[in-house]
Amino acid sequence: MIPLRPALKNYLTMRRALGYKLQRTEKLLAQFIAYVEATSAGLVTIDVAVGWATLPIGGDESWWAARLSVVRSFAHYLHTLDDTAEVPPADLMPARTHRAVPYLYSDDEVLALVAAAAILDFPLRVLTYQTLIPLLAVTGIRIGEAIRLDTKDVDFENGLLTVWLGKFGKSRELPLHPSTLYALGQFLRRRNRLYPGPKAPSLFISTAGTRLRYCNVHWTWLRLVQRAGLQPRSTVCRPRIHDLRHSFAVQTVIDAYRSDVDVAPRLPLLSTYLGHVHPRHTYWYLSAAPELLTLAGQRLERSLEQRS
Repeated sequence: MIPLRPALKNYLTMRRALGYKLQRTEKLLAQFIAYVEATSAGLVTIDVAVGWATLPIGGDESWWAARLSVVRSFAHYLHTLDDTAEVPPADLMPARTHRAVPYLYSDDEVLALVAAAAILDFPLRVLTYQTLIPLLAVTGIRIGEAIRLDTKDVDFENGLLTVWLGKFGKSRELPLHPSTLYALGQFLRRRNRLYPGPKAPSLFISTAGTRLRYCNVHWTWLRLVQRAGLQPRSTVCRPRIHDLRHSFAVQTVIDAYRSDVDVAPRLPLLSTYLGHVHPRHTYWYLSAAPELLTLAGQRLERSLEQRS
């Protein structure tokens, strides 16, 4: 029987060498191993995997399926080292993907979220979220990318923001508007007065001077959404922090239509700016915006009238 914790370390090292980050996977598999050690003397079996995956009792089936999928991949790796390790079949609790409908924020809703940050309990946290939220809104970067930013990644001289090793290991340079650069400069001056000599090189720091953690940012976001009075538009359209990225993409294309410029050449540029592997991922971001579809339809009608 192979020791599970060293095997997990090797498994994560191998997959990260392929470009995967696996922060959530590492956390879930550590919990799974603790469960295995407590219930089955270290043996990975299908029954044990299902028992752990279906926690908590009464949880969402899609979450159970996602947990079992994480274990299944690890179990495949274990089976190559120890043929007594059982691999849950792929048709056991299959994942049912229900893609969320993007919540497209208006300018007023973004301002309401920024104003809501005033309720936070430390001046540094207020300043952090009143800068982080607008930065997400005007750049479309992912929240994980924003958390990983260091102060050196803001190039004030050339007006660039460098995002290192984003999704799938892609890095990119983003040109920033002068107003955004000014706001970031003001933020850093105030941040350094509130917390001189932070413990991490991060652009955004916690009240302990360390890099922000996603779980804490997500919890704070839920508070701000509630405080700002934002409500779900349906069961599959809720105000997520990731939807600031969708809103940026949609608003960028809407601005192009309103300026009456050729949109098609801009879409690959937008895709690169967002850090997408393929433009088709950008098209998904644009598919749920009625205003955008209306503008596209109006341009098509004008084009057909001119041809006729």
